[in-house]
Amino acid sequence: MSDTHAVLHDPYGLIEAELPLDRAPYEALVTAVLAWENPNLAPRDYEQIALQLTGHARAVAANVRRHAAALPKSDGRGALAEAVLCEADGRLSTPLEGTARCAQNRARLVRALYTWLDRLTEALPAAT
Repeated sequence: MSDTHAVLHDPYGLIEAELPLDRAPYEALVTAVLAWENPNLAPRDYEQIALQLTGHARAVAANVRRHAAALPKSDGRGALAEAVLCEADGRLSTPLEGTARCAQNRARLVRALYTWLDRLTEALPAAT
């Protein structure tokens, strides 16, 4: 039996750009995580939740980046989005912790990135 696979080279993320975000379950997760008052989960559970939110935050950030790049250079929203993306990159580079605070910080980041994505997708029809 031969193992065959194809190596995909997609440095510009074009394939990912064609895939829609599965937004509803992550928005529900963000809402649930931000509603925690005194959660009593095991550290590995917090880590798993934070890991899920981290992966999704990266996907949303990639969409924000693509939409910001499509705006005219004169549109200030692109520059503001880049500042938000720099902040997001910094926050995503911090190691995950098995704490509610870490999971909630990742949830806040996902929420902020969706806010920017919405602003940019509303702006695109007017910008083209």
